[in-house]
Amino acid sequence: MNQYTPPKVWTWNKANGGTFASINRPVSGPTHDKELPVGKHPLQLYSLATPNGVKVTIMLEELLALGHKGAEYDAWLIRINDGDQFGSGFVEVNPNSKIPALMDRSGPKPIRIFESGSILVHLAEKFGEFLPTEQPARAETLSWLFWQVGSAPYLGGGFGHFYAYAPEKIEYAIDRFAMETKRQMDVLDRRLATSEYLGGDAYTIADMAVWPWYGGLAKGRMYNDAGEFLSVQEYRHVQRWADAIDARPAVQRGRMVNRAFGEPAMQLHERHDASDFDTKTQDKLAAE
Repeated sequence: MNQYTPPKVWTWNKANGGTFASINRPVSGPTHDKELPVGKHPLQLYSLATPNGVKVTIMLEELLALGHKGAEYDAWLIRINDGDQFGSGFVEVNPNSKIPALMDRSGPKPIRIFESGSILVHLAEKFGEFLPTEQPARAETLSWLFWQVGSAPYLGGGFGHFYAYAPEKIEYAIDRFAMETKRQMDVLDRRLATSEYLGGDAYTIADMAVWPWYGGLAKGRMYNDAGEFLSVQEYRHVQRWADAIDARPAVQRGRMVNRAFGEPAMQLHERHDASDFDTKTQDKLAAE
């Protein structure tokens, strides 16, 4: 491998980023004019069923399962590989051009919320669910929520990128981030050895945030054969926790929303009503 010597001043003169090179650029802001659609519900979600997107659809489906009618929502598909996140309407909701983004139109003035952790806290406080109000359970839940926010980039942008998406396999980079990912899995496993859920005895937004990333890794859903490569079966407490959350009906529905890959029966590109799960998955639409 040729030795790379960084120039004194970096310039953007070629695409980089492997699989996602087409959406990487060193500047922010919109690339084109495109207004966002607005549906009939107060909550308007613009997303894709990546781990970060799934956090929010799980939360919304869990709130609906508890009977919170105000949590009804329209979920609009943002195809990040097509650059939808750089449309002017999306950038107005999230200047960082990342999914998910939420508009809460339930009050006199619309509220934009971006970053998945912020959306989870907003919804938890709005509906009084899945975030303890008493200490120390509240602090524990928020600590694990923000543990995920700080840790997952090493799993996704670090390990996942260099293991599965980079245009060439770099041993140093894969080893560096595999080591960190396994350390993080061990952190979770030690916590879950003494606690049913991350925040304590109750299922909270901490679990909803961590599960799509680390539960997905534990169940072999991430980065092709990464589960075998990282020996994820070793983390038996994470496996127990991941299976328990997998079994929740709201989680199963949440995984389907804004999903544009995988089995057609698991893809619900847009969600505007609970009946859409029965009538508008891609297998049903293809059969019409």
